[in-house]
Amino acid sequence: MKIVDVKTHVMSTAWRNLTFVRVLTDEGLEGVAEARMVNHTDALLGYLEETVPNLVLGRDPQDIEGLVQTMYRHPYGRMGEVGMSGIAMIEIACWDIIGKMLNQPVYKLLGGAVRDKIKAYANGWYTVERTPEEFHAAAKRVVERGYRALKFDPFGAGLYEMERAEKVKVVALVEAVRDAVGPEAEILIEMHGRFNPATAIEMARELEPFKPSWVEEPVPPENLAALKKAAEKINVPVATGERIHTRYEYRQLFELQAADIIQPDITHFGGLLETKKLAAQAEVYYILVAPHNVGGPVSTAANLHFAASTPNFKIQEHFNDFAEDWVKAAAPGNPEVVDGYFALPQGPGLGVTLDESVLEEHPRKHVFFNLFEENWHHRQAQRTVTAGRAEVTETA
Repeated sequence: MKIVDVKTHVMSTAWRNLTFVRVLTDEGLEGVAEARMVNHTDALLGYLEETVPNLVLGRDPQDIEGLVQTMYRHPYGRMGEVGMSGIAMIEIACWDIIGKMLNQPVYKLLGGAVRDKIKAYANGWYTVERTPEEFHAAAKRVVERGYRALKFDPFGAGLYEMERAEKVKVVALVEAVRDAVGPEAEILIEMHGRFNPATAIEMARELEPFKPSWVEEPVPPENLAALKKAAEKINVPVATGERIHTRYEYRQLFELQAADIIQPDITHFGGLLETKKLAAQAEVYYILVAPHNVGGPVSTAANLHFAASTPNFKIQEHFNDFAEDWVKAAAPGNPEVVDGYFALPQGPGLGVTLDESVLEEHPRKHVFFNLFEENWHHRQAQRTVTAGRAEVTETA
């Protein structure tokens, strides 16, 4: 079997463009994959345009390890988010092809299931005004939808430190969410790498009374010594890793023991096999894995197969229950979240089927994500509601 073509498609949502690939073979089997490239969609498409003809076409999709090594080593330049995402898309699509060929779900090919259901948490639900009342109402809707864990970013547009009034507001938002969901639901606090260690430590301690299950990316990802400095004085688990893209970059994190939970994004990390290797490496340090996933349905499918087969998996991020209806419709087939859990994914392959008509109905828009704009998510969602299905979404 040989890969004969790779086709790309880009679909828009309110705040992100989702890039899909279809990997075609000479035997008629086809695999799909997807990545969400925030503000780098053209770079990803350019990488695939240059790499696929030179390193992918003509290869056997069953030879995943050799194909990934070729894509990683042969271009010579060091791999960052764009290159590792391109590798991941081809790699995940190859697993989909093999699963279809063998009529098996991908997790069976990755060692089989080690659990009978997959714990989930909701994200993307708090695209509301940043007030306690709005956060309270939105959090109640999450629980009513069947989630028992939810993540949110209560912080504004601060960088490194915050004014005292803003700190008080953050505490009020978290208090409102805890009140809405009750004592048994998990809340996960996203810091988005905003803070210096002193501020991260202070805010984690301010939020301790609300029993967060973790604080995420308390400092920027570039300086792991600073992360260790923060983690040593934060009394709740520390999670990080969505912006680390190779196992080699993770080495220092493990050696420093600077985090309790790692969050590799499978679609930015070279794919399923590479992330499985990372998880095995993390297990030596008793570190849990909670994969980052702000992608669409194909990314979610890949994550579910990883979760099903990985012993030190913790919990799966999921956006798409709080996104536009067409996101899940673009590739139906995933299980739904019931009482806080996904059922095991079904096959063959990833178990989802790309609907190209949905992609065509929602072509790429110009969307530029800006973390440091106050209430960015809310304003972007409002623009989309106002514009309907307009071709272009304005940015700030």
